[in-house]
Amino acid sequence: MPPWLTVVGIGEDGLAGLGDAARAAVSGARILVGGRRHLDLVPNAGQERVAWPTPFSKAYDMLLARRGTPVCVLASGDPMWFGIGATLTRMMPADELLVFPAPSSFQLAAARLGWPLQDVATMTVHGRPLEAVHPHIHPGVRLLILSENGRTPAGVASMLRDRGFGASRLSVLEHLGGVKERRLDGEARSWGNTETADLNLVAVECVADGGAVRLSTLAGLPDSAFLNDGQLTKRDVRAATLARLAPSPGEFLWDVGAGCGSIGIEWMRAHPSCRAVAVEADMVRSSLIEQNSRRLGVPSLLVVNGRAPAALDGLDAPDAVFIGGGITEDGVIARCWEALRPGGRLVANAVTLQSEALLAEWRQRADGELVRISVAHAGTIGRFDALRPALPVTILAAAKPTA
Repeated sequence: MPPWLTVVGIGEDGLAGLGDAARAAVSGARILVGGRRHLDLVPNAGQERVAWPTPFSKAYDMLLARRGTPVCVLASGDPMWFGIGATLTRMMPADELLVFPAPSSFQLAAARLGWPLQDVATMTVHGRPLEAVHPHIHPGVRLLILSENGRTPAGVASMLRDRGFGASRLSVLEHLGGVKERRLDGEARSWGNTETADLNLVAVECVADGGAVRLSTLAGLPDSAFLNDGQLTKRDVRAATLARLAPSPGEFLWDVGAGCGSIGIEWMRAHPSCRAVAVEADMVRSSLIEQNSRRLGVPSLLVVNGRAPAALDGLDAPDAVFIGGGITEDGVIARCWEALRPGGRLVANAVTLQSEALLAEWRQRADGELVRISVAHAGTIGRFDALRPALPVTILAAAKPTA
């Protein structure tokens, strides 16, 4: 089928900023679809004009119902950069869709600020939790953040202050590319609660204060980074565990017996496209997982309150499974191994003799690796220091055959 749906990126300057092909796509469409703001940028030429429905999830069925009719969707800037075009390409064959991008807000902001765009982290919190910014906050990093509304800049400034990055420099760029374009500059520590225009982008130059909380995206965050009741895979063992889980972009993890959620959270921090579900039977710990996921920048972590293996029913097949608790429950390891995708990894940790015995059995069945890790930390004994050993942890790591 030839392209029937055209997506045209349009800026604050309206039709004047479009190329000839994009203008022809707008004028030649029988139906124009977009937000009220975008539709108002195009003079009415007698075409049917349809505003996005509420809730927005109905929009896709609305478009597909017009399949075969020339439809033009108006979008902001580059529709393929956190835009509607990226979503539509996942719903229909590429040969049915034609996209004409305009300069994105990211490009315009980088041009105004003099920032080489390849050296900047770009993200959006439009329709997404603000906490997703957390993993990107590091000393010396530059961020460009598409806002949800006029309150977003104050929320970003508050987050930076809480993390000890109050010295960070903020620039809010409103209505980029239009006659109402405006820029506001300041520091996070002194940024007030004054609302800006809803259509804005926040630029941040991250500068750490002396007491800044620095959280690497590599495995092994400090234990103090997690709210917990003692059920926590400790830092050194956690780093070794995640090394064996080996997260790759786009992969999905089951964190079974998740405790405070540290493994699933660090899995998701490894790459923005990594997904995880934390399965935990204790309600209080499930609440801690939710709090930790927000505080550490992965608010989309799915929390399932229930006991494995029953709580695993209905979950998507995982690329990797970590079992941190409930190993001795009947059928847990077998259920997890069965659910794994071919080539997937299973990692389980044990501290008791009973759970170690199960891991030893599964090492034989799954042709896996069994490693015991013993960690000791320095502490004082009277006037002297000594290393106090923690309970050793046995780790099973196994990969499911691909055929």
